[in-house]
Amino acid sequence: MKSGANGFTLIELIVVITIIGILAAVAAPKFVNFSTDARISVLGGVEASVRSASSLVYAKSLIQGQESQNPGSVVLDANTTVATSFGYPTNAEIGNTLDLTGDVKEDNTTPGIFGIDLNDDGDVASDGCYLTYDASGIAQAGDVPSIVVTDTSGC
Repeated sequence: MKSGANGFTLIELIVVITIIGILAAVAAPKFVNFSTDARISVLGGVEASVRSASSLVYAKSLIQGQESQNPGSVVLDANTTVATSFGYPTNAEIGNTLDLTGDVKEDNTTPGIFGIDLNDDGDVASDGCYLTYDASGIAQAGDVPSIVVTDTSGC
């Protein structure tokens, strides 16, 4: 009988596991796209900011008695007056209530579209990573603007 051991030594197994670990660490980021998830999360944050800004303007319109006016206007501070429709900012004015920084911008051709300008051309909608604020559907007091993440295909 032969009593020789068959199989791999402990050192050989450790080397193979180490090589597999290094390959996984190098290859994993190529298969996992974190930037898309991050952009979609940023878009969710912008959506929340637009909702908050719209609600704050509406609260100011209630205080100033402008919630039933169409068109109306609300004085936010000494330097800012916002045109409103039944208390909510119009599509053209919602951008004036936000402090947008970084890659998040308002579309330069269509007011009320906010998103990530991936190619920095000012046309946010063409990049496919944006949300839409639409106050044009407000027909009477009590109606609210539509705020929808419209497209995430380009994120």
